Amino acid sequence: MTSLTLCCSRRAIAANAYVNGNWRFIQTLQRRQQLQQQQQCGRHCAAATATAAATTTAPKTNANIGAFTISTRNMSSCSSQQLVAVDESRRFMIDCFMAVKVPEENARAQADLLVAADYRGHFSHGMNRLEMYINDLAINSTNGAAEPQVLKETPATAWVDGCNGLGAVVGNYCMDLAIKKAKTVGVGWVCAKGSNHYGMAGWYAMRAMKQGLVGMSMTNTSPLMAPTGAKEAALGTNPLSLGAPASNSDQFLLDMATTAVAVGKIEIQNRKGAPLPDGWAQDPNGNVTNDAKLGFATGCLMPLGGSELTSGYKGYGLGAMVDILSGVMAGAKYSTQVRKWTHAGANSAADLGQVFIAVDPNCFAPEFEERMTDFNSRLRNTTPTDPKKPVLLAGDKEKNNMKAVDAAGGIQYLENQLKTCAALAEKLKIKPLSFN
Repeated sequence: MTSLTLCCSRRAIAANAYVNGNWRFIQTLQRRQQLQQQQQCGRHCAAATATAAATTTAPKTNANIGAFTISTRNMSSCSSQQLVAVDESRRFMIDCFMAVKVPEENARAQADLLVAADYRGHFSHGMNRLEMYINDLAINSTNGAAEPQVLKETPATAWVDGCNGLGAVVGNYCMDLAIKKAKTVGVGWVCAKGSNHYGMAGWYAMRAMKQGLVGMSMTNTSPLMAPTGAKEAALGTNPLSLGAPASNSDQFLLDMATTAVAVGKIEIQNRKGAPLPDGWAQDPNGNVTNDAKLGFATGCLMPLGGSELTSGYKGYGLGAMVDILSGVMAGAKYSTQVRKWTHAGANSAADLGQVFIAVDPNCFAPEFEERMTDFNSRLRNTTPTDPKKPVLLAGDKEKNNMKAVDAAGGIQYLENQLKTCAALAEKLKIKPLSFN
């Protein structure tokens, strides 16, 4: 699962530098943010093109809203200094969901996840996904009012039907059920079918960590990964997450895809006319390609690790593992059964499979959180190859992003994202975003 980090204002960078006491680290972070923001623009353009195709085929089931065609998503720099308060971002998204008849409780659940992604710097899974969700809700390929149902249950496990509900609604329900079981018998393992795009996988691991538990979550996705040795996609980006609490509010939070890169990175290289690095994508014959245009058209991302020579079969294996534990085990769609990752295909239910695991570490060796703190310190305190760049732990970059947002007083969205939100507000007849 790809994380796109926010483009901070000079004021935010200065404040964050003060917090971390390391100007060079912050400057490096800023350069990465600027590059990733350009990648975000490319994702927007692809989504807008796909959305236009969807509007010609998808039936309208809500009288107050049609499918959307937003044409403002062009490549641009983050020139605007307008900031959106976290609470205002949440308010706007709640209003959007409620405008397409999503019950307020479900609207809040989905909006909370999306704004958390933006706050933490995962822009690809924040407000960027809002229009896609609204489109699916508008044509009823996702049921915004659906509530999950337990199909089978034991003290430690449960099989849940998400009933084609919003991903966050299904995911929160399942992780809360896993947490309840973990607190009772030490472990909770919940599989869900009939779910939808559930946002950043780490959201659900964090939900368990807040209860002092180790949390894990995985989901399958539309096919984008070519298995090692194959020349067509048969697995998704299939992200996984693991969250472990430590003492003194520290933590370890892994949230990763099992493909080498996201498809948006291929698109950006294509737009720039730049070659692809080895190990990112394949051509139609299954060979590694450096041709960005060909790689994007082929739509076969390579597994984490790249080619077989560089251990790409390990990423392939991880992606397959996620699909087995989520799609296969839950009785959901899996592998090439899952619909294509396009808005045009959104007139069919996704039926994604997901798994949510909570474990009580107190069932094992004592003082887990204290030893986790020591573990984290040992990793962070290893000697860096570049003394100007401290060694980070999974989750540290997100903490830095949140500090930057707090220091700046809001989230700085891409200019084209704000244009899309303005178009949504006009279409849905809701209050537009306000700025700090």
